[in-house]
Amino acid sequence: MRLPVVAGNWKMNTNIDQAIELAQEMRDRLDKVRGVEKVLCPPFVSLSAVGKVISGSSIKLGAQNMYFEEKGAYTGEVSPLMLAGLCEYVILGHSERRQYFGENDEIVNEKVKAALKAGLKPILCVGERLEENEAGRTEEVVTSQTRGALAGVGFSESLVVAYEPVWAIGTGKAASGKQANDTIRLIRSTLGKLYGKASSQSIRIQYGGSVTAANIGEFISQPDIDGALVGGASLKAGEFLSIVEQTANAKR
Repeated sequence: MRLPVVAGNWKMNTNIDQAIELAQEMRDRLDKVRGVEKVLCPPFVSLSAVGKVISGSSIKLGAQNMYFEEKGAYTGEVSPLMLAGLCEYVILGHSERRQYFGENDEIVNEKVKAALKAGLKPILCVGERLEENEAGRTEEVVTSQTRGALAGVGFSESLVVAYEPVWAIGTGKAASGKQANDTIRLIRSTLGKLYGKASSQSIRIQYGGSVTAANIGEFISQPDIDGALVGGASLKAGEFLSIVEQTANAKR
């Protein structure tokens, strides 16, 4: 049985004081939820502060991105060695990184390798754009992204994959539970071809894309969906707590 994982991606929101307040608001109730792994992913500047708030709890800490080089003249970047020991997870290949910062599968692949080498757990994001979805290219795009990001990467139980249809991120337009599950089953099949069927069954695959407390039940009831990567709803303590609690109850 795969332990579901729900991660809150705060994106470029909250200053340090606001991040501390939000983490404090969630901490005690979130800590009590069993049967699901909980991850908070604040901006880089708040990682240490949020880490102190959740220290000693069952809540994990994640970064939203990293560069693949360990050190060097890369102004403004954060290396895997800087994150190692500071957080446990790191989101890689998010569609916003691909869209706004020109990241491609090759760059994401280097980041996945670097994260695993540093002992970090990657949350690898894959997903198709609206025009690709409407053209019936979902299978082609998602399979290509998964294979590209994991080229030369050996099997690791630390890997988490997040299926995030780009057309559903921040739009309020979520995929249906069946749509999401069908695509996640396809991703798991691709992982099976890379690592073998048994190993692919142990890798957790989340759904992300306008996940809310109102629709999480539709997703988490699906057999192949192992949690959620939550965006805007993770900035509302009550909303995120409800998503986590519903996930735990559904997967018991």
